[in-house]
Amino acid sequence: MAYYRSLGAVPPKRHTQHRRADGGLYYEELMGEEGFSSDSSLLYHEYIPSAIVDAAPWELPDQSLTANYPLKPRHLKLHGLFDDNEWKNVDAVTGRRLVLGNGDVRISYAVAGEVSPLYRNAIGDECVYVEAGSGVVETVFGALPVRQGDYVILPRATTHRWIPEDGAPLRVYVIEANSHITPARRYLSKYGQLLEHSPYCERDLHGPVGPIAAEGEDVEVLVKHRTPQGIRGTRYVYPQHPFDVVGWDGCLYPYTFNIADFEPITGRVHQPPPAHQVFEGNGFVICNFVPRKVDYHPLSIPVPYYHSNVDSDEVMFYCGGNYEARKGSGIGQGSISLHPGGHAHGPQPGAYERSIGVEFFDELAVMVDTFKPLELGEGGTAGEDGGYAWTWSGRGPAT
Repeated sequence: MAYYRSLGAVPPKRHTQHRRADGGLYYEELMGEEGFSSDSSLLYHEYIPSAIVDAAPWELPDQSLTANYPLKPRHLKLHGLFDDNEWKNVDAVTGRRLVLGNGDVRISYAVAGEVSPLYRNAIGDECVYVEAGSGVVETVFGALPVRQGDYVILPRATTHRWIPEDGAPLRVYVIEANSHITPARRYLSKYGQLLEHSPYCERDLHGPVGPIAAEGEDVEVLVKHRTPQGIRGTRYVYPQHPFDVVGWDGCLYPYTFNIADFEPITGRVHQPPPAHQVFEGNGFVICNFVPRKVDYHPLSIPVPYYHSNVDSDEVMFYCGGNYEARKGSGIGQGSISLHPGGHAHGPQPGAYERSIGVEFFDELAVMVDTFKPLELGEGGTAGEDGGYAWTWSGRGPAT
């Protein structure tokens, strides 16, 4: 983000002495992207941020992937991945179940009731969509209140933890990048301001409050990171609590954006998915479909035309309302549809005709389009509805 923020106590000039009341120095840390050539922030710590007293392996949840073979569209039911009361003992970090993934992005799902361990992703940024529930994400930058419909953007290597509100499950749809996640480039000026044609603006982005300035000794932090052998986890122990920041400033920090603040772009005829884009990363884009007035040409067909997006796999997460194009498919809240490149996809039988004359769609969905094929994680395999591929024809393979 090129949107500058400052929080807490910072000195008048960067890289200069910043002293506490007793005359001791605070420790300055630059957290920056792309080797000092992109967005960054300066954080001021009570203690040395590099100090650790232990490092041990952390066994990650199952990260294995299985090819979508034979190639077919798939329906994955995420709400069935956690039992009715299981969420009470699950947290939003270690309880994630991998649904889909490739070399650019991994998509997981969790239903949480427990406070998560301190954690940071050293592989890439995370975009976490809050399907239901509320809570607080405490970070080294400060606290982020989160609620239903929030996208929570967590820059790579941001130490944080998830604290669900007591008594209700926190349902999170987690998009983990191998890169940074930013607003769509076409929405930004050459200096990074969101332009007039963007469906949201800086006023819709909410940064941390704080700082937290926590105390503690021998504090564990889980780190997800890269190795030549693939994704691994390490458990660090810090001599003091990493939430020791007294102030920070810059253009790199976590923030929230609520899907209700996305202003849909509509037209006389059906608008293609790029009109619904919110964010992008290397090798994928994130879009959302929100309640909106639909096509108003007198001969329009409001549901999507059938399409073969030959360079992409399309993942749709249905998180509210009633998605018109999927009526009759078995898809509902908490479902994912995977429509792979190489397969023409579009509305279910009858949806094309039913949509004529409709003026408003009450639907809510988060879409990820990838430019490399997606594979199924253990959560995707466990939640699959095996009959979805045959719903357009009405019959499956001969037995």
